[in-house]
Amino acid sequence: MRSISRRAVTKGALASLAAFALGRASAADKIQSDALFEPLKLGDVQLRNRMAMAPLTRGRAGVERTANELMTQYYTQRAGAGLIVSEGTAISAMGYGWNQSPGIYTQAQIEGWKSVTNAVHQRGGKIFLQLWHMGRASHPDYLEGQLPVSASAIAIADSTYTPTGKKPYVAPHALTEQEIAATVRDYAQATVHAREAGFDGVEIHAANGYLIDQFTRDSSNRRTDKYGGSARNRLRFMLEVTEAVAKAWSPQRTGIRLSPSNSYNDMSDTAAATTFTEATKALNDFGLAYLHVYETLPRTPEASAARIAPLMRAAYKSRFILNGGYDAQTGAVALKTGEADLIAYGRLFIANPDLVDRFRTEAKLNVPDSKTFYTTGAQGYTDYPALEE
Repeated sequence: MRSISRRAVTKGALASLAAFALGRASAADKIQSDALFEPLKLGDVQLRNRMAMAPLTRGRAGVERTANELMTQYYTQRAGAGLIVSEGTAISAMGYGWNQSPGIYTQAQIEGWKSVTNAVHQRGGKIFLQLWHMGRASHPDYLEGQLPVSASAIAIADSTYTPTGKKPYVAPHALTEQEIAATVRDYAQATVHAREAGFDGVEIHAANGYLIDQFTRDSSNRRTDKYGGSARNRLRFMLEVTEAVAKAWSPQRTGIRLSPSNSYNDMSDTAAATTFTEATKALNDFGLAYLHVYETLPRTPEASAARIAPLMRAAYKSRFILNGGYDAQTGAVALKTGEADLIAYGRLFIANPDLVDRFRTEAKLNVPDSKTFYTTGAQGYTDYPALEE
């Protein structure tokens, strides 16, 4: 099994990966995808391969916000992944903000997820629950008329879909220090619930412009107290959540997801490389199972040069997951060159429930239908054909 080191990714490794991404790799440069099928120990969890199913919001939990039979079928179909990270799951009613997405804050929701985890385990799979608080990316229509919350009272400059139609985002309520402490407790309680529901671990969603990311990046955090200003202060909330979640279960059952370059939800940071490298170094103190980084695979030389993920990989002491447009070949290159320990796939797992087998046999892939990503029902969710079909 490949050992972990803190060494920086070499220029040659980056060049090799960039060549694949840009379509310039020669036949002699190609690396077989065998690295994807090697086993790996991830914290306290043994994985049978190095392919993770990325967290994918699909909106099939109904108005009850509870995992159901259809979701059980969906996750079970994809249990061949070394690790499944569940769709974002609201840690509290105030953390909710996506139509018909699931929660983990009621007993009914815990029981619903038990059906999913039991079925995945029966197929030999491993599954972590992604802990989600949407912060300002929610809307009063989801919150019984209450304002969503965030680091600062700055609205997303866009619109969102609510149960009553498309509406502009509203300026959120800036959390007080007492409310921040209560939210940290919500993360810890959701972790306890995830363990009760039979998950193998949890992933803290600190990416994509949701609540933790809203504290981390300076475009959405204009606070002047101990949670704002310097990068270290802006990271304080993330670190408090991480500590609480790790204590509620175990650091070796805890992962965290960051997205240093993602502008989704009106996000930016004036010194992203510095902010996220500092975040990575601080996370080392917890001994987590993994750090999961979403950064789109570069398609131009300029984009390749601007990547932040390699800086984070060089700074991180434990397992490192990359996500963002990889296929079998580019994923194998990233593993072989030490850029990552696992590769997470999103859209490809949507359309190919047996993606591991398809990669292993070099079979043709189903094409994902983006029109059904966020609809309801089985179409575009559980009806993609497997190889034997």
